[in-house]
Amino acid sequence: MSQIQAYLDLSSSVDAKFQSSLTPADALELLQAGNERFLNQTPSKRKRSDLLNGAAQGQAPYAAVLGCIDSRAPIEEIFDAEIGDLFVARVAGNTVNGDILGSIEYACKYALSKLVLVLGHSQCGAVKGAYAALKDGNLTGLLERIEPAVAPVRAEHGAEPSDAAIDTCVSNNVRLVCERIKAESSILAELEASGAIKIVGGVYDVATGKVDFTTYAG
Repeated sequence: MSQIQAYLDLSSSVDAKFQSSLTPADALELLQAGNERFLNQTPSKRKRSDLLNGAAQGQAPYAAVLGCIDSRAPIEEIFDAEIGDLFVARVAGNTVNGDILGSIEYACKYALSKLVLVLGHSQCGAVKGAYAALKDGNLTGLLERIEPAVAPVRAEHGAEPSDAAIDTCVSNNVRLVCERIKAESSILAELEASGAIKIVGGVYDVATGKVDFTTYAG
């Protein structure tokens, strides 16, 4: 039986036995299959009461997703995920700082999730703000973390970006965040080097609902 079918056969929330049976590649396939169900409008639903009963016994999410706060990119829905399936961290521009790193370290080292997905999205307002060099309150520091993804594109395309230029910045940002995770967290870097986890990046299209998983393959 494939792990996708085993997941679809679950009657309650993901448990430690199922989680431990997965490889990082399996976890990525579960996300990919979930996005396909989302696109095809064929959700796999488990009874809410069973999910809550299972969740009350503990949690064993198979992946951790770092996404943007954008209202058009609801992480669990994008991947047809249920209660207890995923750890989800959200911050404008799906960027990373110490708190986010600590959260992902917990997800992978202590809760044994198999995959880290950094998920950007088209039309990202935070990326547009960074492109425009917006400075305002606490946004200033946040957008400065996105600047390395934007600067080379701005230098090439000028101050007024096209949609394609913003999309390039979004992809750049995903790749740089994946690299920063490994550079700034020895825990996550070592887990990936050992094969316990995989760190990957993707971009969600807010117009089509499709996730491009080729942005960063590690």
